[in-house]
Amino acid sequence: MSGDYEDKPQPLIEHLMELRTRLIWSIGAFFIAFVICFYFAKQLFNLLVIPYKWAVVWAGLDLAKSELIYTAPQEFFFTQVKVAMFGALVIAFPVIASQLYKFVAPGLYKNERRAFLPFLIASPILFLTGGALVYFFFTPMVMWFFLAMQQAPSEGELGISLLPRVSEYLSLIMTLVLSFGLVFQLPVVTTLLARVGLLTSDWLRQKRKFAIVIAFVVAAVLTPPDPMSQIGLALPTILLYEISIYAARLVERKRAEEVLAEQDSSSVAETEKA
Repeated sequence: MSGDYEDKPQPLIEHLMELRTRLIWSIGAFFIAFVICFYFAKQLFNLLVIPYKWAVVWAGLDLAKSELIYTAPQEFFFTQVKVAMFGALVIAFPVIASQLYKFVAPGLYKNERRAFLPFLIASPILFLTGGALVYFFFTPMVMWFFLAMQQAPSEGELGISLLPRVSEYLSLIMTLVLSFGLVFQLPVVTTLLARVGLLTSDWLRQKRKFAIVIAFVVAAVLTPPDPMSQIGLALPTILLYEISIYAARLVERKRAEEVLAEQDSSSVAETEKA
């Protein structure tokens, strides 16, 4: 262990008190972020609408005549609550993750802490990368696909227009952000499992064809029922799976080098004793 006071054995009641303290800090950070985000909920929602504006422009429609609607008096209010909760979770995540790490860290050895720290840094970066892909590329592409299905009124035909509700649009973009964010955690999860010996690069390589099928199934479940959304999530998932295989191979190579170094040092020590 690291030798710090917090690393010394503690009775169950002290662990529960420690857990309570970490929960209070996490909930407090989330509540403060929620209040701030709710105050700026309309501005945050307008930021989330920007991809829809890009899609309107790509579809060649008049941006001034485009709008989002709500059909129930309380709908936009609860939409703002959801926006505030979503923003609060993103803002408070560093505090929540740090409190979780502080609760778990006393039970880890120094080398385990050093090994775990890169994953704590990589996880939010990969999640934000997936969210940025959704915001700047995927959502505009999906909304353009839906807007292109509209029908202009003509002789003998009625006009068919898309009037998205604020709650449905928010649910769509939140689902896509969470889906891509979780999928982008695949290299982190597989690398951790490979580090503890539960997965190997050879096993991942052998299961590649099953992973491709599962990627399309998961994409079909998590995304809207259109082929562009499903393919747009499945392809990055397959690419991340290949990156996971490479990361697992690096972990195995590093572990083999460490074992070889230990064997060399033990052999040198035996030679010196002789």
